[in-house]
Amino acid sequence: MTEVDLDKAQIIQYVPFQSFVHPSFWHSLTNLKLDVDKLKETKKEIWGRFSYRGDVEAIFEVDGTSFNVFPEDDIMYANVRGTLMNKNTIEEYKTIDKAGLLNAVGKEMWENMKTKAWIANPFELWNFIILSFADLKKFNYYYWFAFPAPSQPTVFINEISSNIRLIFRTIEINELSQGYKALDEEQKGYFIVTRSDFGINVTTISTVLDANGGFKEDVDLTNTYFAFTDPSNGRNPGWPLRLFLAALIDHCPTLLGASINVLALRANYTAGVDNSRLYTVKVPQEVKPVESAGWVGWERNDKGNFGPKLANMSASLDPAVLAETSSDLNIKLMKWRLVPDIDVDVMKRTRCLLFGAGTLGCHVARDLLAWGFRHITFIDNGKVSYSNPTRQVLYTFHDCLNGGRMKAEAAANAILNILPSVVSEGIVAHIPMPGHPIGEAMTDETVDNVKRIAQAVEEHDVLFLLLDSREARWLPTLLGAHYGKIVINAALGFDSYLVMRHGFNAEYEYCAEPMKIPDNKDCMPGVDLGCYFCNDVTAPGDSMKDRTLDQQCTVTRPGVAAIAGALAVELLVGVLQHPLGGRAPAMINLKTDSDDPPKECRSVLGPVPHSLRGFLSTYSTIAPTCAKFKQCIACSDIVLNRYREYGFDFLFEVFDSGNHLEEVTGLRELHLSAEMTEILTLSDDEGEE
Repeated sequence: MTEVDLDKAQIIQYVPFQSFVHPSFWHSLTNLKLDVDKLKETKKEIWGRFSYRGDVEAIFEVDGTSFNVFPEDDIMYANVRGTLMNKNTIEEYKTIDKAGLLNAVGKEMWENMKTKAWIANPFELWNFIILSFADLKKFNYYYWFAFPAPSQPTVFINEISSNIRLIFRTIEINELSQGYKALDEEQKGYFIVTRSDFGINVTTISTVLDANGGFKEDVDLTNTYFAFTDPSNGRNPGWPLRLFLAALIDHCPTLLGASINVLALRANYTAGVDNSRLYTVKVPQEVKPVESAGWVGWERNDKGNFGPKLANMSASLDPAVLAETSSDLNIKLMKWRLVPDIDVDVMKRTRCLLFGAGTLGCHVARDLLAWGFRHITFIDNGKVSYSNPTRQVLYTFHDCLNGGRMKAEAAANAILNILPSVVSEGIVAHIPMPGHPIGEAMTDETVDNVKRIAQAVEEHDVLFLLLDSREARWLPTLLGAHYGKIVINAALGFDSYLVMRHGFNAEYEYCAEPMKIPDNKDCMPGVDLGCYFCNDVTAPGDSMKDRTLDQQCTVTRPGVAAIAGALAVELLVGVLQHPLGGRAPAMINLKTDSDDPPKECRSVLGPVPHSLRGFLSTYSTIAPTCAKFKQCIACSDIVLNRYREYGFDFLFEVFDSGNHLEEVTGLRELHLSAEMTEILTLSDDEGEE
């Protein structure tokens, strides 16, 4: 090796870490302090982690899982073992010798490094400190991170490649990426990359370094890269390189006066390893040993000074707030990793009104919570019976006692017990139905029920029709069309189900851009889609009359309701994520295994069908699309105009006789015309005979 010319070189600068503490970390610390440690000041071994992000500087994270015995594994993160020192009083926290503490920890780290254990387990090189004081009365947490590193030796760089594609070929970059992913989690902090005519080889440090000192064999430094996981997104390498170079130079004195290649691997899910950097590091002929100088690594605060930080968690550490934060984690992970364009906030803003708090209503409510919906209202007039809790997941045995609680109120209360931050209400109201006459004694109560239902519809954005009978869906369908609401319908058979969205003809308030209905022959605009009643040519009647117990109850296979409820919520989320919202078009011939539906029909989560019909007898699903029927008994302009003109008078005529809808819409004439055609056809046949 030749001596290095340092004339054009500059002292290497390392990018320090910026700590980020998740609220769950303080929650876990609080529980440990109150329930386990109490007045003890024992040091705690914890875990932290870092990765390359690209959009922010080198971030070092700790969260509630930091107290686990084993760290959470993630292919793009490097885990670091550290120590938490939590003091009992603010005075102890202030008066502790910070420089002495850092040097003591550094000395211990260096002694461990001398055992050469880091060669087999590179993560042994690393450590971090959190010095803290927890004021649990006010939920104020004072903390200071340190990432110990020796101030010596001093090395230089004079060559930087910001684009590894200028050095490596595409196939080599792919080999590098695959090799890095294949490494054990403990080996990803520091490793070796070699380049040859046969390609790129990613190996552990122990394959190159001899535990007794130096290299195992002659190493071609020209084609050998000392690699590390780099959190920096700037020109200079991140803080982890500092300890690596100190340990490497101490272990291999032959590197004195040499140039070595350093690969700062910057990997994430979107760009792979393309943002990685290559450095040529110049090691002087003579360097000061680590023992000759002190250790550095205390983090600077938000003002750029060496000092602690303060986290005031009085709001976020409230259990209800913490539950709210934690419940959104799955959705946030989806946005971070899988669907970056998903609009998370639209679910929180959307107010959902569930008609029916039975088996379907319970499943829909739970899935709405999981998707981040925070406004859920129930309308139901039934009571919780002993047969309900095994199928209706919001109720327990205690809800059945003393005659049973009202389902709407019990469901709303159960939702609040699951997540207290939800806005949930139960409205006890009977839903008047076509063909179910209203006597004089019930007139005032019916008027009151209709007014309450209409007001609830007007105040919400989405209606879920999750009722037992066909006729019970008529009034909510009418009101949904009248007020321009998104309507999601779910109905069950013994081993089949129907989930559909109704046609939508109102401006959608969440659209970011002016709405343009697509002109595509393969799609049907959302305004032209039919409702639940559009395929019917008869008015609904009293489906409960003269029926036995098994006919009065919705008897289904237990899994059908869970499937239909989940699909109903997924359909709504797909609608909300589409740029046109409720007016999202549906494919006319959507196949459930379609790979490439037209872009007009897709949201960020995929196509948005009109309806889904499933059959558990064959475990199959179809997605038919049906047009709006101009003589529909629920959503047609004829019916809507009659309701707007006559109001309660029209409704009571319908309640007294469902046949009134057939007269209003002209279906009666259609039936007579069909009967006359049949008669004439029979007459012609008889004449020919």
